[in-house]
Amino acid sequence: MSRIIFLLKEAMVSLRRNILIVAGAVLAVFISLTLALGALVVNEILRLNTIAWQEGVHVIVFLNDEGENGVPLGAHDALLADVRTWEEVQYAFPFDKAQAWEEYKELFAGQPELLDIDPTILPASIRIELKDIDLHQSARFKLEQRTLEVRQVATAAESIEQLQNLSNVLNVLGLGMAVVLGIAAVVLIANTIRLAIYARRDEVSIMKLVGASNWFIRVPFLLEGMIEGLIGASLAVFAVWLGASNLATAGEAFALFRLDVSQEFFFRWGAFFLIFGAAAGVIGSMLGLSKYLRDADGTGQDVPTGF
Repeated sequence: MSRIIFLLKEAMVSLRRNILIVAGAVLAVFISLTLALGALVVNEILRLNTIAWQEGVHVIVFLNDEGENGVPLGAHDALLADVRTWEEVQYAFPFDKAQAWEEYKELFAGQPELLDIDPTILPASIRIELKDIDLHQSARFKLEQRTLEVRQVATAAESIEQLQNLSNVLNVLGLGMAVVLGIAAVVLIANTIRLAIYARRDEVSIMKLVGASNWFIRVPFLLEGMIEGLIGASLAVFAVWLGASNLATAGEAFALFRLDVSQEFFFRWGAFFLIFGAAAGVIGSMLGLSKYLRDADGTGQDVPTGF
């Protein structure tokens, strides 16, 4: 136990001696992991909304008013019955003018100037859920052939595709930048350890002379790198969690788009990023040590005397 305490004290001493360089290494880890975790959070938000849209109404068919412009009475019911027989359609239901007005008031509840309209101008519609979202083009083509009854066809498929494309772009950019900055963090930690070894080269030499093993000498520096990585990762996880929590609170005003992610998501990925940050610190430390301390094989000089 006393040995472990000694090694921890040595690591903390080294951290205090190189506080500015350590701060730079921690900042590099923080920035890289914040970008990576932030990209994952945005991707999760897009995924949740994509799933929600995929499991809801895929196609809205806005209808011309019956009894006007040659549209006979009963045309809406006839079209609905026909649509329900299509192989692409899982479920279809009518949405009349009164329901359209209630939906309109809900959507624009915070904009009273938009509510000053004649409710009768809002069209009735048919809402369609497809068996597969990829069938939207086929369903749309059939509906657009019914020019007498159909005023306009709107599908969620385009929005879903846009969300998926945006998700892919964010993943590539976020993770790409995280990899580059992660490598920079490892290199910076390696340089921090090299400077720490150089600053304590006399102490290391004395430890070697009294019989200390290479691993006993390495451990304080490995702990130093691990602590730097853990601090940077912890700050990144906290910053992204704080930002996501504020975003979720702001997103409560949006009925059609959710901006929150589960706590389980943060717990899982937060633990992973903490482990990754610690591992990056250890790897950086090992790279910094490899130049000056080699495995004891009875050859070579293990201890640096300078740069």
